[in-house]
Amino acid sequence: MDVYQGSVASLVPFFIAERAYTYAAASGIVLAASLLSSLVQPLFGALTDRRALPWLLPASTILGGLGIALSGISGSYPLTLAFVAVSGIGVAAYHPESARVARIASRGSHTAMGWFSLGGNIGFAVAPIMVAAVVATGGLRLSPLLLVPALAGSVLCLPVLRALDTETRTRASTAVHVGTNDNASFAKLSFAVVCRSIVFIGLSTFISLYAQERTSGGATAGAAALFILYLGGAAGTLLGGRLANRWDRVTVVRRAYLISVVAVTGIVLIPGPALYLFVALTSAGLYMPFSLQITLGQDYLPSRVGTASGVTLGLAVSIGGIVSPIVGSIADAASLQVALAPLIAMPAVSWLLFRRLPEPTASVTAVPA
Repeated sequence: MDVYQGSVASLVPFFIAERAYTYAAASGIVLAASLLSSLVQPLFGALTDRRALPWLLPASTILGGLGIALSGISGSYPLTLAFVAVSGIGVAAYHPESARVARIASRGSHTAMGWFSLGGNIGFAVAPIMVAAVVATGGLRLSPLLLVPALAGSVLCLPVLRALDTETRTRASTAVHVGTNDNASFAKLSFAVVCRSIVFIGLSTFISLYAQERTSGGATAGAAALFILYLGGAAGTLLGGRLANRWDRVTVVRRAYLISVVAVTGIVLIPGPALYLFVALTSAGLYMPFSLQITLGQDYLPSRVGTASGVTLGLAVSIGGIVSPIVGSIADAASLQVALAPLIAMPAVSWLLFRRLPEPTASVTAVPA
């Protein structure tokens, strides 16, 4: 599924080149994918708190792929926005249920949740390669081919749905809720995730174009920067889970955000090939907290795991896309460097919020059957 969430930013340079969109118009596409997803994600989270819905996994994957596949076939800007919004609905439906199932399967393990998140990170990393392989060869008119991975993934998922549903029901029948909800800590966590989302989506939307400017390279240089931004998350996610087994989650996340402040500063200020080093460091710094924030949210709201997952994995992440048009407007008025500079403050705010967050005790949560 995350390959399609990553495809939105991957398509931005092609929309600008083929349709002559401004930075603001192109970032509006990212907004369209994020806005509707942000609005409906908590609804799906609340729904999965009431009952297990494993069929959402293949269905939402097809919907996410379909929206992206159709986004390139029409020159109409409103239709393009509508298609990527459809993809956003698919993303919104997928995340809460997938995180709920992953929590059951991992039994609260930080390392196991890191492996779950790794799949999404790989999807993000594959997105620019997949989009470039299809669109760079034949233009946006070939975008329907991007539906193929969604169809394949959904078909592969079907045989395991019955077994997954049976296991979920069996574990749910014996699970007992222990602990109380910590709404105040969950609110601080959510705001920290929003700040992380703003810097990550802001960079993923424009890093390809920015790398071309700062390295004097072409489209390949831009695609490489986006690929590193996404792929570095794989290492960061696994590292975060392992470090959380040595220290507590809050400490690991707090230190990761400090690293991100330095790394984003390097992206904005350092030109030339060294830019790629800071992109990789930023990716690791922003992704070390990723799976840890999911389990933290679930432990802060142990009686509403689906809602917590919908917010930390979906809503708070999607909100970052709402800020993208602001970044694009500043870039149109000044430059990309000026537009990206305020992103340095976002991981700093997340670090400040995590300084006041407690490490929750793990709880066993009753999961609806």
